[in-house]
Amino acid sequence: MSSRETDRVASAQQTLDILHDISQLLNTGLDRETLATCVEMIERGTNPEALAAVVQEMRKEKAGLSARDSN
Repeated sequence: MSSRETDRVASAQQTLDILHDISQLLNTGLDRETLATCVEMIERGTNPEALAAVVQEMRKEKAGLSARDSN
């Protein structure tokens, strides 16, 4: 791997670390892998507001399924 590529990877990792720290402070509940996936989707053109709405809807569905399974 070239020096330039190594720097790019290190920078991307540092950025993800900072975003994860912010995510934890805001109590978003997103783990590093999910956060990385969301960032990648946004970088590829996904509307951030639409993505947030989908994540919220998926959480509601999960909560509903969990409640149903516990009954």
